[in-house]
Amino acid sequence: MKKLFVLTLIAGLFTTLTSSAQDDKSKRVSPPAIAKETLASGAVVTIDYSQPSVKGRKIGADIAPYGKVWRTGANEATVFETSKDVKVEGKALAAGKYGLYTIPGEKEWTIIFNKTWKQWGTDYTEADDAIRVAVKPGKAASATEKMTFKIEKSGKVSLLWGNVVVPFTVK
Repeated sequence: MKKLFVLTLIAGLFTTLTSSAQDDKSKRVSPPAIAKETLASGAVVTIDYSQPSVKGRKIGADIAPYGKVWRTGANEATVFETSKDVKVEGKALAAGKYGLYTIPGEKEWTIIFNKTWKQWGTDYTEADDAIRVAVKPGKAASATEKMTFKIEKSGKVSLLWGNVVVPFTVK
């Protein structure tokens, strides 16, 4: 009876440790990252996301296809959080957490702030959109292999990936 108990205990411990290792997000192919800044307005903006790599693929075709809703990252939905009410490209966005999605395009990207933030990134319901804003992408000064967000105190937010930069303002 003691042997059975010990074997069961060992099996349970092994299962727990294996499960914990799989939950270690830092070991994912697209690792987690966080961009955070306190804006001049006093609002704290945080973007919690996973960083997919370009890996020689073409943005707009092989990855983040033009004209289709994209999860703007990898794994779970990218979370955009603001501590205060803000305006994104002039449109009001209430304080809180949002799923950040985009519709990439060659000449325009649509940035989507979705009310459902705690979900897998490929889950998306347009009816849950809080706001959408259209912005113009540009050519980055240098290539960025892993998708990266940068937030400046001025409120300029930039998504950098491959040779593309997608800027939008938060005030």
